[in-house]
Amino acid sequence: MKKTSITDIAQSLNVSKTLVSLVLNGHGNTKGINQETQKKVRNKARELNYKPNMFARGLRLGVSKTIGVIVADISNKFYSKIAKSIEDIAGQHGYNIIFCSSDENPNKEIDLIKTLRERQVDGLIISTSQNNTDTFKLLKNEHFPFVLIDRYIPRINLHYVGVDNKKGAFEATEHLINNGFRKIGFLGILPAHLRTIKDREEGYRAALSKHGIRISSKFIRNIKFDFALDDVHELLIELLHPPNSLNAIFCSNNRIAVACLECLNDMNVRIPQDVGLLSFDDIDLFKFSFPTITSIAQPVEEIGEIAFNIMLEAITNGDNGKWNQIILPVKLMKRKSSGEFKTQIKSV
Repeated sequence: MKKTSITDIAQSLNVSKTLVSLVLNGHGNTKGINQETQKKVRNKARELNYKPNMFARGLRLGVSKTIGVIVADISNKFYSKIAKSIEDIAGQHGYNIIFCSSDENPNKEIDLIKTLRERQVDGLIISTSQNNTDTFKLLKNEHFPFVLIDRYIPRINLHYVGVDNKKGAFEATEHLINNGFRKIGFLGILPAHLRTIKDREEGYRAALSKHGIRISSKFIRNIKFDFALDDVHELLIELLHPPNSLNAIFCSNNRIAVACLECLNDMNVRIPQDVGLLSFDDIDLFKFSFPTITSIAQPVEEIGEIAFNIMLEAITNGDNGKWNQIILPVKLMKRKSSGEFKTQIKSV
């Protein structure tokens, strides 16, 4: 069925397209169009079920009421919750959201930024995979509104909303130490330059140092972003057997923790009696798994809401030379997987 256009309304009333456009865009009074004519135009628009082209209207007004959101992996519960939070508050302000996943690929992220800008989004909210400042310097110089979430870029002032990753990782590692674990491994994720993972590793190292525990590079491993369960299984076999013989594992995100939980159960390794397990990121599964999983909970909804509000301010008033750097606290959710260490694993 053909969509009704302004031309259709104009032809049916034998008036100009300009007149119809002025009335439907609320400029009839200022342009001196009499009330009777305006009423006829609006009635005819309803009769013909006219729907305005909001994208075209946005181009004319210089706004699209659309925000682009780029995250590493929208299927990850952490990012999907942030996305839902952004979508909810954006809807309250009449904005639509376009969601994209970069798959931790810096080049794909750059392409997505270009594509979203070509689609005339009013701003961007990005969990970046970039290792340099070039892309964001360009956006900044063009005064294009954008906010980084979860990850930041050092040495450049940008809008950013995230959490205290180093402190959270320190508290989590110290919790394991206080429960008797000494040989604690840290499982990060590639690419290795990701600031969140670096900060979490620094917190892990700081806790070991405070308690006089030797830091071994053999206990610190980074897993590829698109890892398979077999990759985790092989790594755990290596880390749990001599000469490594880990008795606790600190997973840097929930995807790694879920994979470890599944592999350890398949290997008949008891948690926490044989191996303690802890995750940075808290998801609903961790409250109901067996055993329940100790984790660092991030204020996910708050991250999304604050990021959108900063974005809205930037769209409305520009950057004004003020750069919001919001660091939110995290919370250690103590559960059974980090219980007191009792025995050393004998075999897998």
